[in-house]
Order: sequence, then structure tokens, then C-alpha cells
Amino acid sequence: MVRVRETAWTPAERTAPDRDPAERAAALAGLMRGRRTVIVTGAGISTPSGIPDYRGPDSPGRTPMTYQQFVGDPGFRRHYWARNHLGWRHMEAARPNAAHLLLADWERRGLVSGVITQNVDLLHLKAGSRRIVDLHGTYAVVTCLNCGARRSRWALHDDLEALNPDFAERVASRGAIEVAPDADAVLDDTADFRMVDCPGCAGMLKPDIVYFGENVPAARVQEANALVDESDVVVVVGSSLTVRSGYRFVRWAVTTGKPVAVLNRGRTRAHDEATLTIDGDCVEVLELTDAALPDPA
Repeated sequence: MVRVRETAWTPAERTAPDRDPAERAAALAGLMRGRRTVIVTGAGISTPSGIPDYRGPDSPGRTPMTYQQFVGDPGFRRHYWARNHLGWRHMEAARPNAAHLLLADWERRGLVSGVITQNVDLLHLKAGSRRIVDLHGTYAVVTCLNCGARRSRWALHDDLEALNPDFAERVASRGAIEVAPDADAVLDDTADFRMVDCPGCAGMLKPDIVYFGENVPAARVQEANALVDESDVVVVVGSSLTVRSGYRFVRWAVTTGKPVAVLNRGRTRAHDEATLTIDGDCVEVLELTDAALPDPA
């Protein structure tokens, strides 16, 4: 399964939110009530936590780095690591918002069986969710593409900091830094940044994030499919589903006769197949849905 480039970084068309979010939330609660629900999340659930998305109506046009660029060109790779050296700390500092916390609470209450997330920000884990499929990986782990060794992003940060003393301060002195998705930042001048290789074999290091043009590991796909199979309803929160790696689980649910609900700002790829669509703010609608769901036992 590949994260397809196509229009993944094109801002979505702005649409008018539903006029009665409480009525739409009640419909979502009715769809979930008495059923096992799996949640599929995208960048829209994390924007209230200060993490930008790729396709929100207010997002700038973006050109994310592809897997082929990263592995094939040292210049692209150096540029990415310089951006990541600043951006990952913003993502590490981000905290779950009310939507993440509600989903974790629903899992504890037995309303949700698990979360399949396209985000790499670990906010579901920080919120307390337990059964999580990080479909596109996370910012917190780095992998050697040669020997497969894995190390924490915190450890790599120390090595990069030693090789690039005062880099962050020098960049900050040039003006405000714009944070970008996937744990990086918007920088132009990165020519003097020095990279780190694998300490074990000197191989190429890469964040454990599935880049556009790269396959999602089969084990993650199988785990996500198992969650869908075990559930009765699929609810999409904050994703346009433009990238097939997330959309495929909606297709599988529809194929197997499971209802699908979509909560997102703007039209999504699944609108024509969904049982219920809600155009609204993720936090507001989920809080209204929670009010309409059964109280904890």
C-alpha cells in the first residue's frame, strides 16, 4: 500500500459547515450506540493541537518529500533532516486536544474498539488510547535502511545537535519558523547542515514515517484490517481520505456491509459511500456526540 502523491498537498475546497451540529452529532451517536466502533483519524483531528495539515482549506500548497527523493539524493536528505531537527520538537511538545481525549475515554468505556490513525504525532497515545495502529509510523523512532536498527528520535537529536551546534538559534535569528506536517519545519537554507549515519553500520537513517511513494508495512495493514473486521461501524474523523492508505479501510467496510460515518471539514473521498457525513469541527461534534452517548457504567 503506497501513499500516493497526486493531490495530497492541495488545499481542499472550502465548504459550509452543517447548520445543526447537535442534530448531526445525535445521528452519529445513534449510529454508534450498541455497536463496536473503529475510528480512522487524519490531520484534521490534530490541528487544534497546533499541528498543521496538508489539505485543510486554510493550508498553503505543500510539496512533501517523496521516498524516492529522500533515498536517492543526499541534498534532499540533508534538507529534510535540517527541517526535521527543528520541527520534531514542536510535534513532541504538542498535547492532545479534547477530541483525542474523548476517543481515549470512549475506548475505556467500551464504545470504541481502537483507532487507526494516519497521523505521526503520537497524540492518541498521549491522550490515553491503547489500541492504536500508527498507519504511517511516528516521529519518535528512526530506522536504518541498511541494517534495520531502530533508535529513538531523542538519541538522534543529541547527535545532530553535537554536529550542528547553534543551528536552531541561527535559523531562529532569521525570523519566525513555520512548522510543517510530518514533524518538519519550513526552511530554505540548509546547505551547512550535517547529517548522521547509523552508528552500527554507517547506513542511511530515516524517520519511521511512511513517505509519499513508500509502502505501508504489511503488518500494520493487517492489524488495521483486523480492527475493521472486529468492528460494526467505521467513523472517520478529520481526514479527506485523499490518500488511499486510509481510504482503503472505508472501502473494506463498505464492501463488507458496515456503515461508515465521516466527520470532516469539507467534502471527502468517501462522501458518496458514507452512511452519514458531518461537515464540522472535530472537537465540537465529538463533544456533542459524547453528550448523546450512554453514560459510563
